[in-house]
Amino acid sequence: MDFIRNQLQRYGMNDTMTLYVSNILMVLFIAAICIIANLITKRIVLNVISRLISKYRHSWSTTVLEKRVFHKLSHLVPAIIIYFAAPVFPVYQPLIEKLAAVYMIVATINVLNALLNAFEEIYRSFEISKIRPVKGYIQVVKIVMFIVGGIIVISSLIGQNPLYILSGLGALSAVLMLIFKDSILGLVAGIQLSSNDMVRVGDWIEMPNYNADGDVIDITLNTVKVMNFDKTITMIPSYALISDSFRNWRSMQMSGGRRIKRSIQVDATSIVFCTPEMVQEFKKIHYLTDYLTTRLDEIEAYNREHRINRDSQVNGRQLTNVGVFREYIQRYLRHHPKIHQNMTLIVRQLAPGDNGLPLEIYAFSNDTAWAVYESVQADIFDHIFAVAPTFGLRIFQNPTGHDIARVKENEERLAAAGIESGNRLSME
Repeated sequence: MDFIRNQLQRYGMNDTMTLYVSNILMVLFIAAICIIANLITKRIVLNVISRLISKYRHSWSTTVLEKRVFHKLSHLVPAIIIYFAAPVFPVYQPLIEKLAAVYMIVATINVLNALLNAFEEIYRSFEISKIRPVKGYIQVVKIVMFIVGGIIVISSLIGQNPLYILSGLGALSAVLMLIFKDSILGLVAGIQLSSNDMVRVGDWIEMPNYNADGDVIDITLNTVKVMNFDKTITMIPSYALISDSFRNWRSMQMSGGRRIKRSIQVDATSIVFCTPEMVQEFKKIHYLTDYLTTRLDEIEAYNREHRINRDSQVNGRQLTNVGVFREYIQRYLRHHPKIHQNMTLIVRQLAPGDNGLPLEIYAFSNDTAWAVYESVQADIFDHIFAVAPTFGLRIFQNPTGHDIARVKENEERLAAAGIESGNRLSME
């Protein structure tokens, strides 16, 4: 600065002009140094660092570069130059140093924020991130970092110790707790969800209270994001997963089997004892040949042992068409390639009602994918509905408009036949 003033005074400038011009020239000189230093840092130093990191070919190095951690770190260079150049302007030195320090604090917070984002993305590349998500914890660290950074910035501007500001915030703790209520609840809920392994990214959950039915795609400090099967997004507060009930289908997906629990309604009036002719027809069915042979021998031995009077079918043990049908379904499912044979498989009767006798299929498919599961279930019941008449059974169905129209047509046909026969009798 003195050199510039001496040179200006040699050219005949007065003291006032010398002061202003020297200050302007010094500002321009410092600005030029900052620009040159910034360019050198970004164009040379950062390129060298990028090349060194790229040689390792690790995913984390690429992530750090994508998050521009080093690029944001380069912003500290001009601030450092300005800070150490502050003594050049003695009058404005305290203000320049404060502003430069504030800028360095903000730049440092920005670098740490980018570094945390990079750490989160690197962590998400590991399988453990689905079991132990850390996004909520990182958000808590960011909140603390921004609060501490804000306190340091304010203390630097007013020239006070940060502890004085922290002591003043103690009186506002109730207000702060009210402001950060959701974040505090979310943090507690996130710890419980993570420690108890209640929810992971990728889990299928159901929560009717929030109309959520789909896959968890993100877990944050305050919310759990669920993509429903209709491609809508439901945001659930994290603490709601602790206070309310929800269903997690993860264990079903991990077990390898998805439950089929559906019944058909058999018309009770179609249930009869099996006649010898019916038995002979049933023996032609591949899955029933051995069963009927063994079962008939067992029934015959029982009736002979107990001297049952066979003049009436009511006496003794008899086969029924619904019993044989139930056994056929059982054996059909045992041989089905898409049914999980190591899980529960039951074909049972439920309590009869106004719609007939329900036969319930309780089994598990060996593929948990939704589309495959629905296809397997549909194929099974297509077959059951198609083979029911073979056993002399009728599937119950409430009368439709078509059934009523047929009844009406039959009545009209009978009425017409009666009139025609009456006319013939009168003619005779």
